[in-house]
Amino acid sequence: MAGTTGTQSHPGEQAAQDPIRLLAVRDTPLSVDEIFRAVGDEAAGGTALFVGTVRNHDSGADVDKLGYSCHPTAEAEMRRVAEKVVADFPVRALAAVHRVGDLAVGDLAVVVAVSCPHRGEAFEACRQLIDDLKHEVPIWKHQTFSDGTDEWVGA
Repeated sequence: MAGTTGTQSHPGEQAAQDPIRLLAVRDTPLSVDEIFRAVGDEAAGGTALFVGTVRNHDSGADVDKLGYSCHPTAEAEMRRVAEKVVADFPVRALAAVHRVGDLAVGDLAVVVAVSCPHRGEAFEACRQLIDDLKHEVPIWKHQTFSDGTDEWVGA
């Protein structure tokens, strides 16, 4: 899912016509290269990328696997979060993709990236994007532990 927003203008720079380049919730493996390419922009001096992976533990318990599920509004909420980041920072390009379905330890769960004129702005915008995505987009994690127990996170 790719989207558009209005243009934004910053002194001495040509406005980005479509800063939100890629937003998606997918049940297939994610590609860091795809997300990085999506935020390429010649006017950007800094690109920040965050990759969230499935770790082998949580709160002292060994994790065997997990599954992500989402509400049908997840992509619309992801767009709302992305539009706020674009409004709050001088974003040249932004991309965010989250995985759903069953994942194994080491799999990529989420990849987000932001390019901005300067590195500090890119870091701040990327952090805001992933933090808001994690707190506001209705995507839930079901963890299965090696002792046979399980739990839902974010539900």
